[in-house]
Amino acid sequence: MTETQNNTGAALDIAAIHDLSDRAGSQIATLSLSTAIPGVPSTIPVFVDRKSGALSSVADLFERFREHPRRKSGTAKVATLESLISLIDRHKTEHSAIFAETNWEKPSITAVFDYHEAKNGGLADNGKHRAHYEFPLSEEWKAWVKINGKPLEQVEFAEFIEDHIAELSAPDSFEAEDFRGKFGFKVAYPNELVALSRGLQVHAETRVKNNVVLQSGEGEITWDEEHRDAQGNKLTVPGMFILSIAPFFMGDPTRIPVRLRYRVSGGKVLWICQLYRPDVHITQQVMRDLERVAHETDLPHFQGTPEMPSA
Repeated sequence: MTETQNNTGAALDIAAIHDLSDRAGSQIATLSLSTAIPGVPSTIPVFVDRKSGALSSVADLFERFREHPRRKSGTAKVATLESLISLIDRHKTEHSAIFAETNWEKPSITAVFDYHEAKNGGLADNGKHRAHYEFPLSEEWKAWVKINGKPLEQVEFAEFIEDHIAELSAPDSFEAEDFRGKFGFKVAYPNELVALSRGLQVHAETRVKNNVVLQSGEGEITWDEEHRDAQGNKLTVPGMFILSIAPFFMGDPTRIPVRLRYRVSGGKVLWICQLYRPDVHITQQVMRDLERVAHETDLPHFQGTPEMPSA
């Protein structure tokens, strides 16, 4: 072996020894905070690479061996109000809070277990651990909401009324007078609405000759059948009727007024059912249940939604 080769080999050995020395000098160090920062631990372990001087986190090394989550998170969806109350009692803390969404089309109550601290503008929490209860709307209620304010063709409307006859109710004396005073027309009895729907089925293929508003506030439609004389037939249209349905599944029925309107276009009639203040019935029930949950769990309650998104 020549002297040059010996020198080269020695240089390589020295470099390897130096590299090993650098690697041997690498270590796990601890960074400490001189001043506490809310939500940040007072010490943080890091790996110090002596060769490059770079710092890198070793948190993922610890995370691989984690046996429990760092914090509770996720949203439990419960089917009953009783289950919501039981789950709140199981997980609540002194800072937990309850929120109610009073939107009448999709009402709900949500409990946030890890809500922000309440005292003196305390520490913010994650708000990721929750229980959520959606009020189970009845099929009858959803059916009427589906057509609420939606123009229906004559046959479609007639068939809908026939399918929901059992949900119609006669107005009591107070309702009859009250709505006559408010709107200026007579409230229909169930048999009158059924007669209307069946009369519409008879005239399914005919065209409207004329329609007028009577002094009572009701509408009167004259039908002109092409295979008959020009006199046609008349059908009286009430301005309102009453439903008796439970908005919530297995809940108590409530009486809901429904405005009945129609408009004539191109000789055809379009029918519109408009629920009168449906939000009142839903909101009242949501507020009653919210008060019950808050009372039984002894937690603060609010109308609205929490400011942080769910998990």
